[in-house]
Amino acid sequence: MTPSPNSPNSPNSPNSPVTVYVPRDSAARSVGADAVAETIRTAAAELGRPVDVVRNGSRGMLWLEPLVEVVTPEGRVGYGPVAPSDVAGLLDAGFLDGADHPLRLGVVDELPWISQQLRVTFARIGITDPLSPEDYERHGGLVGLRRALETPPADVVAEVTESGLRGRGGAGFPAGIKWKTVLDCADELKFVCCNADEGDSGTFADRMVMEGDPFMLIEGMTIAAHAVGAREGYFYIRSEYPDAVATMRAAIEIARENNWLGDRILGSDLSFDLHVRVGAGAYICGEETSMLESLESKRGLVRAKPPIPAIQGLFGKPTVVNNVLTLATVPVILANGAKAYQELGVERSRGTQVFQLGGNIARGGIVETPFGVTLRQLIEEYGGGTRSGRPVRTVQVGGPLGAYLPTSMLDLPMDYEAFAAAGAMLGHGGVVVFDDTVDMAAQARFAMEFCAAESCGKCTPCRIGSVRGVEVIDRIVADEEREENLALLEDLCDLMTDGSLCAMGGLTPMPVRSAIEHFPDDFLAREGTA
Repeated sequence: MTPSPNSPNSPNSPNSPVTVYVPRDSAARSVGADAVAETIRTAAAELGRPVDVVRNGSRGMLWLEPLVEVVTPEGRVGYGPVAPSDVAGLLDAGFLDGADHPLRLGVVDELPWISQQLRVTFARIGITDPLSPEDYERHGGLVGLRRALETPPADVVAEVTESGLRGRGGAGFPAGIKWKTVLDCADELKFVCCNADEGDSGTFADRMVMEGDPFMLIEGMTIAAHAVGAREGYFYIRSEYPDAVATMRAAIEIARENNWLGDRILGSDLSFDLHVRVGAGAYICGEETSMLESLESKRGLVRAKPPIPAIQGLFGKPTVVNNVLTLATVPVILANGAKAYQELGVERSRGTQVFQLGGNIARGGIVETPFGVTLRQLIEEYGGGTRSGRPVRTVQVGGPLGAYLPTSMLDLPMDYEAFAAAGAMLGHGGVVVFDDTVDMAAQARFAMEFCAAESCGKCTPCRIGSVRGVEVIDRIVADEEREENLALLEDLCDLMTDGSLCAMGGLTPMPVRSAIEHFPDDFLAREGTA
């Protein structure tokens, strides 16, 4: 199903360089990966042991970062988390030969966290050098693009449609239908836009794709361009992701040098180029029409729909707008066929989802599995429960506007329809865990406060409703005309849901209502507030 994750392993000898992997992912760098890599280089040189330090992406086991891997005859052996002060002891113990040490984890591919997953979109991430075109092709890169370029555009669209791929940005809209709409437009000028404005709490998969396997995303964008007839595309990346911006820009230049972008790509009739644009950090620009406004150098305001972007998008032209994970999955679908991808998942949720475990969690990171895994499995089996050691009280899935789910709902399967039926949403796959010390009235208030701060201000229900929502919740907690204000809050939530122009105001009531429904006692007056 996926490209082989195993790099060639050969016995290390004193005269041949030992390959050592140290992640360049920004999460690993934030806890000292750069210093670890440099310390390994210098300390090994002093010992006369040549090493080849490869800066790979992160494997997604973030609690073990910096995770150092050494190529040995038995496989890539991991050590972590490694600090610069640990390097001397590791070298003395013989870690360049895979020797035992308190930080030794074993062969990384055999660790339960990795081996129990089915990595499709993340198959190469953590395995390869993100900016090595040779490494990319050795691990299955360009197979999907080459097949697409030999296939009529309409058949490529049909393949994506048949796979069941749905937008991973949150809405879950079928990608193939969106592509077909753009393909059927008669305009000669069309665009492909990748929305990488990843702003939901507890989400980081888009960043890890851009930093860990940028060529895959470029390949997906190029396939989309061939499928719909576009000649130009844009990555819209939030300014808080400087490493992702730098990596994508470097990858685009390398792709141009290798004729993966530009005129007559790989000898085909397709000419297509990509550009990076950096957003200023507005949460609302995660909404596709606000993003398009920003790309046009305008203020990020939501557009009224219709017309939809597939018909009248960037600069008024037909535009494919997809999330990072959606476009990054396309090469695998084209390489292996729609059927192989469609066989994964459940019901209408086909393929795999990249879940991101965050919040009060013992083992935070990336888990990619077919749809249908339960919340309990993600939190307990992969996440290891709370980091604090206290009981889980609630889990928020789908970002700051997602529902708060109590522990009685942890056996809910992770698929779009099951979540919708439960009054929740899967969103971008972010899972944020809270222990029993959380104040759910404060969380409900935060949802309204967040909306007030991040609203683009174009529509009244979102702009004014969120401000009034904070005030009403404060009155409820202070026990001021409690029943009347609860009824008022419900009416306000109805108005925001039905009257807002986009999901910003329309979804803000979801966390508020779920908090009141599942944790009503937290909204009772507490000492010092009445």
